[in-house]
Amino acid sequence: MAPVLPSAALTPPSTAAQRKSRTGYVLLFPGMTWLAVFFAIPFVTLFVTSLQTPVPGKSGRYQLGLEFGNYATALSEYWPAFVRSFAYAGIATLLALIIGYPLAYFIAFRSGRWRGLMLVLVIAPSFASFLLRTYAWKTILADESPVTSFFNALHLLPDGRILNTSIAVIAGLTYNFLPFMVLPLYAALERIDPRLIEAANDLYASPTTAFRKVTWPLSMPGVVAGTLLTFIPASGDYINAELLGSTKDRMVGNAIQTNFIEFRDYPTASALSFALMAAILVLVFTYIRRAGTEDLV
Repeated sequence: MAPVLPSAALTPPSTAAQRKSRTGYVLLFPGMTWLAVFFAIPFVTLFVTSLQTPVPGKSGRYQLGLEFGNYATALSEYWPAFVRSFAYAGIATLLALIIGYPLAYFIAFRSGRWRGLMLVLVIAPSFASFLLRTYAWKTILADESPVTSFFNALHLLPDGRILNTSIAVIAGLTYNFLPFMVLPLYAALERIDPRLIEAANDLYASPTTAFRKVTWPLSMPGVVAGTLLTFIPASGDYINAELLGSTKDRMVGNAIQTNFIEFRDYPTASALSFALMAAILVLVFTYIRRAGTEDLV
């Protein structure tokens, strides 16, 4: 009697490959549809809007065009807001790294059975509205608040106040985006094998040397991910500058909001948005290459 072959062996290789190919496309379809509807189409619409020209005689109305001068006009008028946005976001990212790295290190290596609770405490502020949290900082940094009184007693505030200054804007950015720094750092540190640090200590490395040679390099993926997740949204933020800063502290997000909502200047707002995305992409790819973590792209 001839042996019975399994059904898979009776299926021609070409038919099996076609089934796998179709299955892959079916699985990709929902995600690709989501990207097309919520990213690709708005992206193209934003670019087309940035090239529109005013309709003669109709204020606030625009028509299709190829007015690349909208970019030159927007950048020449709002370039200080771009510089201010990247400066504030960069300082806030650095402060978040300085604050978040020791916290993530403690949670990963020293928290013990309290690890879950500490992670919840890091994430818990995000359960409240971003707007409400920023309003809370407006109260905390008010002129009559204990925080301002404390720093005034130490004569550390040049103008005697924190609210409506760049310090308040950077403090708000640092606080609001700190969880985006802590969680990737924790994920990277938690994956480090403690035996590697013990081996460095066994080879007579001081704690500082062991951190510099072992812990820091192995945590670099978390550092890069955390800095990107903090810097990118902070660069486009406008709520902190609107509520905590003065008119001199306006960021590019505020310029986009003003042109879009108040002035109804949609081409300028779109040009600013597109220029901001392009600048962030350039900075991100440059940073990733400099950090030596091209595999994160």
